[in-house]
Amino acid sequence: MKKVLAFTSLTLSAFALPLISSAQTLSNVSDVGSFVINLINNVIVPVLFAVAFIVFLWGAFTTFILGANSGEVKEKGKNLMLWGLIGFFVMVSIWGLVNILTGTVTFGNNTGPTGGTPQTGVQVKP
Repeated sequence: MKKVLAFTSLTLSAFALPLISSAQTLSNVSDVGSFVINLINNVIVPVLFAVAFIVFLWGAFTTFILGANSGEVKEKGKNLMLWGLIGFFVMVSIWGLVNILTGTVTFGNNTGPTGGTPQTGVQVKP
């Protein structure tokens, strides 16, 4: 398990290294906020979804194929599947909270909503 965690941390750092090395100097707080939110949405969340999916698949493989004759192996596989599902739930929750944050706190967008004023009623085109 320690090898898997070490591999995961190395993989995360390998994905984040190009973003950090090519990052421009951040001039104000909104740039820092945008950078952090983009890093979370575009790098960390997909990698953690992949890890949770792999854990779930490994648990299913362990439960149904490796643990066909052993109750103890089936229990370990079921626990892995449960932790994979918990990981999915936590990641969807965090991703939703980050998207709510980006929708309410507009970093670098001071122009307001676009598209004009909303109109009511039925619009009939001639």
